[in-house]
Amino acid sequence: MKTDSDQIKHRYNRIAPFFDGMEACFEGLFFKRWRQRLWEKAEGRHILEVGVGTGKNFDFYPSGAKITAIDFSDKMLAIAKQKAEKRYVDVSLNLMDVEYLDYGDNCFDTVIASFVFCSVPHPRRGLKELHRVCKPGGKVILLEHEISANETMAKVMNALNPLVLRAVGANINRHTLNTVKSCGFKMVYVECLGGDVVKLIEAVK
Repeated sequence: MKTDSDQIKHRYNRIAPFFDGMEACFEGLFFKRWRQRLWEKAEGRHILEVGVGTGKNFDFYPSGAKITAIDFSDKMLAIAKQKAEKRYVDVSLNLMDVEYLDYGDNCFDTVIASFVFCSVPHPRRGLKELHRVCKPGGKVILLEHEISANETMAKVMNALNPLVLRAVGANINRHTLNTVKSCGFKMVYVECLGGDVVKLIEAVK
C-alpha cells in the first residue's frame, strides 16, 4: 500500500522533466525575486536547503558557505545534479525525506526551503525535524504560500485544492505559519511578499 509520501513522490517524479517549463512564467515575474530575498537572510557556514527540486536556488547560494541540499524526488534530484555539474555549483545533494532527516541534532546554522511545505504530507513532523537539526540561535527560513485570510478567496482555494494536489502534489490551503509557530522556535518573523498568500517566514531556534 502506498503511503502519502510515496504518492507525492510519484507526482513530482512524473512532472520533473517539465517542472522548470511549467513555472517559467511565474519564475520570471515573481519567484526569482522572492528567492533572492529568501537567500539574503541565510547566515553562517553550514546551510541546509530542503526541497532543492531542480536546483532553482543555485544562483542565490552564498559564496563561501558549505551547502547541503536534499529532495525526496529522485527525478527532481537527478536534474539538480546535472545543473550543479554544468554550472560548477559546490553543493552536496542527497536523496532524503524532510520528515526523516538523516542528520544529527544542531548541525546547521541556517535551514532554508522555498515552496516546500505545501507538499510535505505531515508538515509539522517535517518542521520539527528542521528545528532539530538547526543549531541553537540558528534560523529556519521558509518561502511559502498558504491559504488566504480573505473568506471568499479561502473558499476558492479550498475548492481547488483537491485538483491541484492530484495534479502536482501541492496543497494551496495550508496554515504553514501557524504550524511553524507550534514547533518550539523562540521567535518567528513574517514578511508578506504576495498579498497575504506568499510569505517569507524566519524562525529563530
